[in-house]
Amino acid sequence: MKDKDELLDSIEEVIAPKKKLDVNYLAMTYLVMAIVIALAFFKIYIHQQIYYESRKIAKLRAERDLLKEENKVIESSVEAMRFKNQIADTMFDDEE
Repeated sequence: MKDKDELLDSIEEVIAPKKKLDVNYLAMTYLVMAIVIALAFFKIYIHQQIYYESRKIAKLRAERDLLKEENKVIESSVEAMRFKNQIADTMFDDEE
């Protein structure tokens, strides 16, 4: 019976040999995990930077639109002042 068990054990080792984990395999696993984690953090950092830059861009666009509207109001005010000035000039020219 003992010979039979030994024979089965030796056949089992040939068919499905037991893999022993060595230091190189462990180091390679840690290296791969470190690379994956580094890439994940890099991706998160890039996405955050894009998000913050897009917020800045949106804020600047809103300020630009506000300034354009303010410019239109100022231009219309200046145009109204010019018109009043022209009318006042023609009124004073007529009196002389």
